[in-house]
Amino acid sequence: MQIKEGERGKDQMTLSKDLALTQRLESRWQILAQVLFLFLLLEMPARIRLGPSWLGYSIGIALIVPILGVQLLNPHPQWLRLEKFATIVFATAAEAATLAILGKVMVEMLSHPERLTGRQLLASSIAAWVTNVVVFSIMYWRVDRGGPEARANHQDQKPEWIFPQAGTPEGESLEWEPKSVDYLFLSFCTATAFSPTDVLPNSGRAKILMMIESSVSLLTTVVVASRAINILGSSGPQ
Repeated sequence: MQIKEGERGKDQMTLSKDLALTQRLESRWQILAQVLFLFLLLEMPARIRLGPSWLGYSIGIALIVPILGVQLLNPHPQWLRLEKFATIVFATAAEAATLAILGKVMVEMLSHPERLTGRQLLASSIAAWVTNVVVFSIMYWRVDRGGPEARANHQDQKPEWIFPQAGTPEGESLEWEPKSVDYLFLSFCTATAFSPTDVLPNSGRAKILMMIESSVSLLTTVVVASRAINILGSSGPQ
C-alpha cells in the first residue's frame, strides 16, 4: 500500500508539472518593450538624476531576465514566481525613485530656484511622467485577476478592473481577457485624466493604485512641468 501511495503521489506531481508546462502563456513582448523604453529615459539629457545610471540598468535587467525566462522557456512555476517577485520589486523601486526625484526637484525649486534651468525641469518632468505611466501599467498587468496566466487560462478570479469589452456580446463569445496594451491604456488615461475613464476600478486595491498614480502625475504636471514652461517662456532657452 505504501508503494502504491508513493507511486500515486509521484504521478500526481508529474501531472501537476505537465499541467504547469502546458498552460496558456500570455505574451511578454509588450512588457519587455515598455521596460526597454525606460532605459532610454535613463540617458535623457538635462534630466535630474538621483543616482548613477548603472543602478537603474541593474534594476531593469533584474526584471528582464525572468520575463525572458518565462517568454522563451517553458512557463515553469519557478520562473513565474521569480517574475512576479521581480515585477513587484521593480515597480516599487522605480516608483520610489520617481517620487524621490520629484521631491528633490521641489526642494530645489523652493530653496534654490536659480540652480534649476527650464530644460532640467522639463526633462525631469517628462521622465517622471512617462516612468509613472509605464510602472503602473506593469503593476496593473501583474495584479489584475490573479496575474497574466490566471487571465489567459480563464481561472475566473475577481477582476480588479472592469473593461467595457468584457461586457459586449463579442467579448463574451470570445472569452475576451485584457492584455498588456489594455493596461498601458488604462495607466495612460489615469495619468492624463486623473480619473477613471471607460475602465472602472472594482476593488479597494485598484482604487488605491489609481489614486497614487493620479497624484504623482498631477504633482509632475502641475508643479514641475508648469514651472519649467514658465521659465522657458519668460527667459528663453536655457
